[in-house]
Amino acid sequence: MKKGADVRRGEILVATLELISERGIDALRGADVADRLGVSPALVFYHFENLENLIVSAFRFATERDLVKLEQILAEKGPSTSQRLRGALREYGPTGSAQSWRLWIEGWSAGLRNPVLRGVIATLDDRWRGVITELIAAGVAAGEFHTPDPRGAAWRISALIDGLAVQRVAFDDAVSPSDAEAWLNVALQAELGLDPA
Repeated sequence: MKKGADVRRGEILVATLELISERGIDALRGADVADRLGVSPALVFYHFENLENLIVSAFRFATERDLVKLEQILAEKGPSTSQRLRGALREYGPTGSAQSWRLWIEGWSAGLRNPVLRGVIATLDDRWRGVITELIAAGVAAGEFHTPDPRGAAWRISALIDGLAVQRVAFDDAVSPSDAEAWLNVALQAELGLDPA
């Protein structure tokens, strides 16, 4: 049975992201993506024309997927703002699977040489910080958090998370998940007056 173009494109994008996480962008070849899916390289390039388009499309796909998760967290109404913020930070933070962080570290590096890719990744970074800023501002309005600068707090918290993730991924878990979580809790207490528990 022949697959639809959208389904096939999605499979190609997922395989591309997996290979970037496993091997890096510089080692990625269209033939490897094709081998992973058991299709011809011509089919991969039929959908994406060239390797650069494939890579940018894969990161755009990953960005859209992650933005959906962030919007879901922002839209939650049941839990307290503190619980929603912690949920967002768990989703983003370096305490879980390193595969997604490998992907984004590769993207940051390649984005230094590719302005289109840099723009795609910046969209996710900006929106993620925007969600954190919105949650912090909501927590301040509700009296749960105490900070005069929600945007600055969001930037400092995200910078800490980014740095811890790089240490965990690039240096083979130089920082343990429990250390990362403990240090993030200290930062949340200092930035927002949150109870570390």
